[in-house]
Amino acid sequence: MRIPVNAIVFEDFETLDIMGPVELFGLLQAHYQVQFYSLNGGLVSNKHGVCIQTQAFSEIETNAQSILLVPGGIVTFELIKNQQFLDELKTLATQSAHVLTICTGSSLVAATGLLNGLKATSNKMAFEFVQKLNDQVLWQAQARWVIDGKFYTSSGVSAGMDMTLAFIHNTQGEKVAQLCAEEAEYIWNSNPKIDPFCKAKVD
Repeated sequence: MRIPVNAIVFEDFETLDIMGPVELFGLLQAHYQVQFYSLNGGLVSNKHGVCIQTQAFSEIETNAQSILLVPGGIVTFELIKNQQFLDELKTLATQSAHVLTICTGSSLVAATGLLNGLKATSNKMAFEFVQKLNDQVLWQAQARWVIDGKFYTSSGVSAGMDMTLAFIHNTQGEKVAQLCAEEAEYIWNSNPKIDPFCKAKVD
């Protein structure tokens, strides 16, 4: 049985946030099955003109191995005010075996309270925002991605691919992760402490 990768999207989601990890999981179709979901289902589009047909959150099936993918984007600054979305997200994240966030996707999970007391990171251009959003999260400024329990959080846009390869490495082995990086012709930054975008954006 393939592991469900439940990728959630919303209007104006950041394209590479979700498509980078989906590309990598998609290289391992014998292991993972990717499905797209949104709060109410239907067609969801973003500022780049990317449209995705989705199923509703209510149709997501979670199990002991399921993965929840949470992208970000500027729209997350407004989405954190949508209590219905946050309530649904909290339920899904609680029921999922692993939660992987990309960019400001971590702010959405932080807004549910599930990251309280845990280490996490986010896009450095939005770092002041996420710190003010929830100061109970142990925000890590110098980090390409962070792992704390079942939560994987990554920095800006492309960092989601580094984090996803780290997840594949941790669950499927280093050889599989390296093969995925090679097939995608992606230069994997396998060291989470190497964060070239931190210094310029965070004091």
